[in-house]
Amino acid sequence: MTKNSKTINCRNRLVLYMIKSLKNGFPGLLSRAAGGSRCKRQGSLASGWLPVIAACLLLFTACNNSNPSSPEDKGPAKILQQPPYAALTDSIRRFPKDAGLYLRRGDLLSRNNQHEIAAVDFGSAWALRPDEETGLRYGSTLSILNRPAEAAKLLRDCIQKFPGDDTFKKMLGEVYTQSGNIGEALKLYDSMLEADSTDFESWYERGLLLEQGKDTAGAIASLRKAWSIQPINTYALELAHLYAENANKLSLQLCDEIIRKDSAHEQTDPFFIKGIYYSNTRQYNAAIVQFDTCIHRDWKFTDAYIEKGIAVFKQKKYEDARNVFQMAVTVSNTYPDAYFWIGRCYEAENRKTEAAPFYERAIGLDKQFTEAREALKRVRGT
Repeated sequence: MTKNSKTINCRNRLVLYMIKSLKNGFPGLLSRAAGGSRCKRQGSLASGWLPVIAACLLLFTACNNSNPSSPEDKGPAKILQQPPYAALTDSIRRFPKDAGLYLRRGDLLSRNNQHEIAAVDFGSAWALRPDEETGLRYGSTLSILNRPAEAAKLLRDCIQKFPGDDTFKKMLGEVYTQSGNIGEALKLYDSMLEADSTDFESWYERGLLLEQGKDTAGAIASLRKAWSIQPINTYALELAHLYAENANKLSLQLCDEIIRKDSAHEQTDPFFIKGIYYSNTRQYNAAIVQFDTCIHRDWKFTDAYIEKGIAVFKQKKYEDARNVFQMAVTVSNTYPDAYFWIGRCYEAENRKTEAAPFYERAIGLDKQFTEAREALKRVRGT
């Protein structure tokens, strides 16, 4: 569903966000990171813990240095000879077997966006002192750098060395998932659940994997299990979203329960999911009410405009729908779906010449937007 995030006074905000997330199940996650509203909605509400770890590391990076050194301008050797690394580099030269020095310099490099060089330091620290702290930092950095094969090898070593720490197993599961190795990821989560059937995080991740593999019944069963053990919003929303996409009325029950508990009236996700349910059951006016509530609570919630516009479009009110999609463009002028749907409105009115530029704009923003390419060929008669 959407693609955005921002920073301000990051260190304190990150800590507060993580505390709030653990208590409330990542409120707002759906409106910022879930599924898509392109011709066919897809994707799950969240994609696991490792991206959260990586995002946190990157956010700390942004907080600690607003003007990081540019790797294009300076080679690694030169960077390490300059502040703030020079003192640690000199110490490493004098004490090359001190793993702690490499770890400290790697942390400093990570905070300043020098992840490639940091990975080398974490690798050196791991070779000298393969402990849990070093393995976690090294594995997270390899994930940030999108080096799944190396990350998987390291994490398998960590699992052997530290069999009592499930963190490495869950990180490995995420690495398998990110690299498309769904089968291995499922085997890993199944083994963890065999050892501890109350491991709600593994039930949740298993549900996401099964959803990705189009096993809807299995995904629902796993997500229900996660939610029954740990009834937090994250799990309830993911389950409600899956129900909504399959036109299951239980979606409304879960969303209403979350809304009743939202004394601050900040939640947008349950209203959005209710809107998806009503759209999928062709109750378009009811859907529009839910999407309007989302927009009232968060006027930047781009997908709410898109889904509202689709509901209006389905009622053949093409001019009204176009106005809604134009609002989405006003909120985010780099959102390809909005331009695509404006094109659809013009095309539905047989105004093909006017539709074409909007399809072109959508393709310009997303080269992989297959539906927009097909639509452009259709209106051009090619």
